[in-house]
Amino acid sequence: MSLFKARDWWSTILGEKEEFDQGCLCVADVDNSGSGQDKVIVGSYNGYLRIFNPHPVKPGDEVQPEDLLLEVQLREPILQVEVGKFVSGTEGLHLAVLHCRKLCVYAVSGTQGNVEHGNQYQIKLMYEHNLQRTACNMTYGPFGGVKGRDLICIQSMDGMLMLFEQESYAFGRFLPGFLLPGPLAYSSRTDSFITVSSCQQVESYKYQVLAFATDADERHDTEQRKLSSGKRLVVDWVLNIGEQALDICVVSFNQGASSVFVLGERNFFCLKDNGQIRFMKKLDYSPSCFIPYCSVREGTINTLIANHNKILNVYQDITLKWASQLPCIPVSVKVANFQDLKGVIVTLSDDGHLQCSYLGTDPSLFQAPKVDSREINYEEMNAEMKELQKIIREATKTQDILPESEKQRDVTVTAEVSPDLDEESQAIDSEVKAGAVPSLTVKITIQSRVTAQKPCLAVCVQAPLAVTCDQFVFDDLEPDSSETVVLSVFLKENCSPPELEGTCIVSYNIPTGIPRVSQCSFSLPLKLVCFPGQPSKAANHKLTIDTNKPPVSFVTIFPDFVDPSEGDQANALGFQFLTGSKTTLLASKTSQRYRIQSDQLEDLWLVTKELIHRLQEHFKKQNCKDFACTFSGSIPLQEYFELIDRHFELRLNAEKYQELLSERAVQFRAIERRLLTRFKDKTPAPLQHLDTLLEGTFREVIALADAAEENQANMFQAFAKLKSATHLVIMLISLWQKLSTDQVAILEATFLPLAEDTQELGWEETVDAAVSYLLRTCLSKSSKEQALTLSSQLSMPKDTSRLKKNITLFCDRLAKGGRLSLSMDSATQPAAVMPGGCATIPESDLEERTIIPGSTVVFASHGQTTEQKSKP
Repeated sequence: MSLFKARDWWSTILGEKEEFDQGCLCVADVDNSGSGQDKVIVGSYNGYLRIFNPHPVKPGDEVQPEDLLLEVQLREPILQVEVGKFVSGTEGLHLAVLHCRKLCVYAVSGTQGNVEHGNQYQIKLMYEHNLQRTACNMTYGPFGGVKGRDLICIQSMDGMLMLFEQESYAFGRFLPGFLLPGPLAYSSRTDSFITVSSCQQVESYKYQVLAFATDADERHDTEQRKLSSGKRLVVDWVLNIGEQALDICVVSFNQGASSVFVLGERNFFCLKDNGQIRFMKKLDYSPSCFIPYCSVREGTINTLIANHNKILNVYQDITLKWASQLPCIPVSVKVANFQDLKGVIVTLSDDGHLQCSYLGTDPSLFQAPKVDSREINYEEMNAEMKELQKIIREATKTQDILPESEKQRDVTVTAEVSPDLDEESQAIDSEVKAGAVPSLTVKITIQSRVTAQKPCLAVCVQAPLAVTCDQFVFDDLEPDSSETVVLSVFLKENCSPPELEGTCIVSYNIPTGIPRVSQCSFSLPLKLVCFPGQPSKAANHKLTIDTNKPPVSFVTIFPDFVDPSEGDQANALGFQFLTGSKTTLLASKTSQRYRIQSDQLEDLWLVTKELIHRLQEHFKKQNCKDFACTFSGSIPLQEYFELIDRHFELRLNAEKYQELLSERAVQFRAIERRLLTRFKDKTPAPLQHLDTLLEGTFREVIALADAAEENQANMFQAFAKLKSATHLVIMLISLWQKLSTDQVAILEATFLPLAEDTQELGWEETVDAAVSYLLRTCLSKSSKEQALTLSSQLSMPKDTSRLKKNITLFCDRLAKGGRLSLSMDSATQPAAVMPGGCATIPESDLEERTIIPGSTVVFASHGQTTEQKSKP
């Protein structure tokens, strides 16, 4: 970007929603005033013709009414405006206006005003030509060397050059090999027309060759008669530039020679009269328009080139001399002389921003104050440097994408969860086998402080939960306005959810066009997926949570699950899940313990989480800050491994079903091809039981597809159970080792890396890679483990033995004082990134036979395992 801006001398906005292009701007003394002062002529695709005479009182003033000399609406779009000697019998300047099917020549004249309103201007139609073909652009000049008048050449969309000798039509010629029209210019020194064809070649045609070539009206007849009269149109010279051209300009600032300038999409060319390249400049931007305007030094030419970055560059041949910032992207640029200022740059954008500007800078009146010299206190500077470095370290710990000032959101979204279940359930297509599936209403409110364009709301809950509607699209939000939507959440699949949380995400655009996102989370109550039930005395899985405070009555912490009539005597509580399983919660009367038991390991998670959460909230209300929960029992790794094996078995089955389906599909297509061959054969032949084989193969494909679909549903439920059990194991490890919040976050990132499980990237290989990474970094015991080579990609393992071994070793390292950390400051932390795969972490041969605290597995020489029963 340029350090300097084009100084605004005069500017205006033309019309409303009008369109302009390259040929819509022209500067000349169109009213023949004789003062040498140019007027600005602008035509638009909407048919408006305007003539301006800018003369601001001081630079930057708004346009005055008297600056607009003339504004008239023509009935057809204006493609191009030019000023020249277009009327016979006079050498005065006239205005030529090119429409799609018409060429009009006007005389612009002014009448001296008798009152203070100023002069009056009007245009008079001198003559017009109705075109037989749709016009594209035009050029003019003294074709054939005529003196005192200009002729006009119009290029049509189908490649015909139509030449007009002022009021009369001269002739028309088709360009050879034409496909699409390009820019067109006339060179008076060589008396030739120069254009760029669709072959990306600069082509030059002599006027004399055009005049004596075959007439375009007789083209088809002469082709059939093989050009029996006239000459074939031959190009004078050709230059391949290898890109499309935006514009062509022919200039001659001395009597010796003229130059042909061609502006391409990425290059800028200067050619001699004979087509040889004088010089070329490769541009590192996308140009929009250009104009060569003068020769400051002998042998050089200055050129203005504007680009789509709103920069106006000034070149002397190929040397960049100046660059300035423009307020818009110009489609046309001219240099004009006005009464008060010579060499004004006139630019026009495609949306009608017309500006007259000049280059340079305004003088700065600021003077830097003198600095008092003083001795440097190095101790104070060192102390200040250390303080600043400390602030920088603190700031870089949490690398926020947005600065602090951006944290006050322009749009905020809040979710309000109803405390009660819906009286009439809103559950849709639920697969839960329970009699009535409850639903819960969530009210979401979007508040906007600014104009929010195209806001979209997405509500996400983790399967097997679902919402009645998860996508909302709103109209643009005005400042200080709000929108509210209401939806219901329910259990859709026939398995317990691993999480009772949801997320609301609002995406929108601010008025500057920048996309923004605002989000919030909400928690769902436990009663959405279970209801009070009878406590069970016997269970396969039991957990005991220790606290440092006396037991709290269930009536106090679980008022929505306990009958108030039972009073404080209720020390057992039953939770009946919608899926059919049951969990029991027991409170000890003599000790500070709570027991959670169930027949399924995964069903312990939600009740355990809810118990700890409600206990923390209860003691928080009582301003008790030292409340803590601990777990001293054994972590149920063996039961956890059974869930891993079940999930992995279903993944293997899915892979087998996929292979069998592929084989049967290939067989089915092969039988189809043979049957089609038999049916197409003109001579009837026996089918040889191919129809029976086809029907049998089809039934096998359908059966395999049904089995694969059922296996997919079972794998989804197995993954939900595995996630619930993983959450439970993470919580037990954190209570067992009293882990900090950051360490728990590392555990969750390690064991819960995927929101969804797929065949390409599964839970087992991802967790194995993460656990192995921790074992070789922060939990490593020697440099030998740190130097292990890691595989470059994740792939589905053959079995789960390595994963289970690494998880057990992970718990063992934590039990022996290992510390979870991803900081590079750790002494045992090597400079490594998260690998794509991992190798097995070998245990040290010196490790003695030990019982892993918090584990149900005992290792003896890495071989046999025995169970250790947990104490209640």
